[in-house]
Parts: sequence; structure tokens; C-alpha cells
Amino acid sequence: MTARAPRRRVTRAAHAPVTVRSYAKVNLGLEVLGPRQDGYHELRTLFQTIDLHDDIVLRPLPQDVVVRCAHPGVPAGEGNLAARAALALRRYARLTRGVEITIEKRIPVGGGLGGGSSNAAAVLMALDRLWDLGLGASGLHPLARRLGADVPYFLLGGTALGLARGDEVYPLRGQIAAHVVVVDPQRPVSTAAVFARVAASLTPRENSYTIFRFVSCDLGGSSSLKILSNELETAALEEAPELRQQVRRIRGFLVREGALLASLSGSGSAYFGVFDDPRRAERARAALRAAGFVAVRSRTLSLDQYRRSWSRPFGTGSAGWT
Repeated sequence: MTARAPRRRVTRAAHAPVTVRSYAKVNLGLEVLGPRQDGYHELRTLFQTIDLHDDIVLRPLPQDVVVRCAHPGVPAGEGNLAARAALALRRYARLTRGVEITIEKRIPVGGGLGGGSSNAAAVLMALDRLWDLGLGASGLHPLARRLGADVPYFLLGGTALGLARGDEVYPLRGQIAAHVVVVDPQRPVSTAAVFARVAASLTPRENSYTIFRFVSCDLGGSSSLKILSNELETAALEEAPELRQQVRRIRGFLVREGALLASLSGSGSAYFGVFDDPRRAERARAALRAAGFVAVRSRTLSLDQYRRSWSRPFGTGSAGWT
């Protein structure tokens, strides 16, 4: 039986531009178990939202879906995941109206921080409300899965376990509260190329237990982060060997200032450190900036904080919903 599209009614909010935040993520841990029949890899990962964010302004249009972004690394048209999200939701809801999507980038492009996936999820959630569809995260999940493996996570947020392609997402009871320093080497790395390197050397296995140990034992909050690692880091540095020296220096600054975890995020190239002391995080950021690196300090967002950010009433005009 074909699912019936939701009933629609036009609301006043649907006629005014709104601004929403599209948050970044880091992978606190990532394990690659082997190839899947669908061409992806079986993963175990720990996602964590951070408050580093892009701003997205949505303005109603009569029919077209248009994306605007000043960053040269962000594709336009249907090559942009946010545009594809709007088009997919419009087809599902059997609408003809359009939207202009303006993205102000703060999340590094091609850094493994999920910027494109987050933009897509933010557009899905915002248009669900603007178009008064009432789907919510559960109703949007099938669309999100078809858009990309990381998109479903951004319907949830917080500290979460990702399984399968990373698109089966489960919130953790213990939400991480910490300070995060993110470093952008400004050298994007191809996710496809990194996974191709992994596939060439990977011995398939049925399981890996470090992440499950972290999840099941509830090892005392952020201090247990020290057991985690990113299994894509070696392949990413092989794909972009000029990053190796930079990463060695970045990691040195983070570790010297007491980072509980220092790791590549996703397939890179952004590197991050997690701190339980804001003063140590600030010292690490300042030292990295003094050494010439692009470094920003942020904080983790819990599941509840992420939900609250999406439960506020829409604002209008440039002030937006932030």
C-alpha cells in the first residue's frame, strides 16, 4: 500500500522567511567492520553534536527551489544536499510551492563535520513546520536515509550510537557534556577516496567492541572517551599525506593541554579535541591560533538541548529562529 501524503494547510508562518541553525557533529569513535551489499560499509560510530553551526535562511518562492551560498566549495542546484532535501520533501507532500535556501557557512566544508548532511536535515525539519506537514523526526527519517547516511542523525542530535551505514541512530543514556576545540586544516578530503583505501586493506569482521564497551558500561562520562579512536584516520592521512605533519602538530597542542580525546572527525580533514575544563580548551585554541591554525572552540549539545533548539516557535525576518 502506498503511504498517503500528509494533509496540508497554509499557515501565516509559511509566508515569512525564517533562520535556523544547522549544527556540526564530531565522531567520538568510528569503527569499520566491512563492506555491505549496498556498496556502503558496516559502521559503528559515536556521534556528538557541537554548537558550531551554519545559518540557513528559508524564504518562500512560488515554485522554484533555489540554493545560495557564498562559499566556493558548496555546490549549487540539485548538487546541493539541502536542495535535494527540499525537493524530496516537496515530492512526498505533493506540493508545488518553492523555497530559497541561503546558507551562511561556518562549518568547514569537506572536514568530516557533517555540514552538508546537517544542512539537509535542517531544511527537512524547518520545511516540515513551514509547510505544516506534521511529519516530525520519525516521519522524515525515510527521506533522510535516502539523502545520505549521516542525515538521519541530524534529526536526533546529542550523543548517539550510529549503526549499519551510520543511519540507524540510537540516543545514549549518558549524554556527553564537554568543551570541544575544532581545527580546520583547510584541505578537504574525499570521503569516497578514504573509504576506497579502507576497503582495499580491510579484513571483514563481525564486530568490534570498543564502542560497545563505551556504550554498555557507561564508563563515567567524558573521562572514558580515552578508549575511543577513529579507524578512518590512517586511511585519510594516506589519501592526503600533506596533512600528516599538520595533524601531528595539532594533536600535540591538544594533548599537551589535556584533551581527553584528540581525533579526526569522520573521514577528515577536521581535527578536534575534547576537554572537561574550559580553561584548558581555551589555552589549546589560543596556542593553535598562535601557531597559524584555524581553530574554534565550541561545546557539545545534548539530546535535550538539540530538541529544545528545534521546539522553539519560528521567528520572522532576519532575526529568525535561532
